[in-house]
Amino acid sequence: MRKLFLLFLVMVASLMTGLVWASDSIAGGEITGNITQVKYCMYFLCVAVAAIFGTKAQSKTAIVALEGIARNPAASEKIFVPLILSLALIESLIIFTFSTIFVIK
Repeated sequence: MRKLFLLFLVMVASLMTGLVWASDSIAGGEITGNITQVKYCMYFLCVAVAAIFGTKAQSKTAIVALEGIARNPAASEKIFVPLILSLALIESLIIFTFSTIFVIK
């Protein structure tokens, strides 16, 4: 059920972004107010999806690292640095997604 919902969400997002970019040629070079609202709604939807899946990835990373430390406490020093690096890289992807909203405006 969750995969079906995600597929539906991706299909709606791709159709709406296609509508937004096609509106430039339909409206004679001027984007109308309604299409602009759809465009911003799609941007915010993309940010929400990025935040949801980024948080999910960060939680899975932390779970795996903590399980590894629980199984072998002596390896905690070797696991800690890659954990922090992976969390920082995941967070940077989310920040890049947030920053695209302000660049595209």
